[in-house]
Amino acid sequence: MALIAMAVYDTEENGRTWMTEATLQSLMDTVDLEKHRLVVVDNGSCDATQDMYLKFIDPELFTLIQMNRNVGTAVAINAAWKLRKDGEACIKMDNDVVIHNPGWVDLMEEAFGRDDKLGILGLKRKDLEECPWSPVPWYRSALRMLPHAPGMRWIIVEDVNHVMGTCQAYSPALLRKIGYLYQMQDEGNLYGFDDSLASARSQKAGFINSFLHGVEIDHIDNGTSKFSGWKRDNAGKWIDRYLRVKQEYLDGTRLLYWEDK
Repeated sequence: MALIAMAVYDTEENGRTWMTEATLQSLMDTVDLEKHRLVVVDNGSCDATQDMYLKFIDPELFTLIQMNRNVGTAVAINAAWKLRKDGEACIKMDNDVVIHNPGWVDLMEEAFGRDDKLGILGLKRKDLEECPWSPVPWYRSALRMLPHAPGMRWIIVEDVNHVMGTCQAYSPALLRKIGYLYQMQDEGNLYGFDDSLASARSQKAGFINSFLHGVEIDHIDNGTSKFSGWKRDNAGKWIDRYLRVKQEYLDGTRLLYWEDK
């Protein structure tokens, strides 16, 4: 059983309602929501998105939390993760992707069961640079097959330094070590670096970060919108602090466990 959390901030200006709808439809088509739970945290989206939710809301399959303002991605995801049950994996889901393979959540859960050192397991976007032959050490990855017995399906993962956004599953064992996502928000940062910091915290806690192969995912936000540019600019202001916080985690001078209150 897994809890899928998705933060949504759609406005008339950023025009992302259609992306959220496509993502929700993708989840309805590929996830057994009688087994897994979907929690959407809305950060004060426009009327078009509020109306769109009515197409999907079913109290048996879908939980909607209204924040009424933009609190940022990580804080919103944490609000959903607070509903997690003991032993439940948590998935951070962006609202601008389409997944094409049914049963991908079950495959992630099976991967966690096969390798208890897997901490973060993501679905890999086609625009990411990680590969086994990368000339850049940071992006160099390693493919491996998870342990299996005769008759079990093969599961291939790609071990990496950093699992970038889009769709990330966090194992129950890792969540017990690191708690919640850390968002550098005290001066207004709403986007950026929570996934990078989580990957560093995962490694520091002794876990492996990987991408799950065999599941096709499309990133439907091409990154050219004003909203995407604003998010990049907003995150860019925090580079120095991000590097400092990351080093504190790696040095052990900052506690790995974060309790978002």
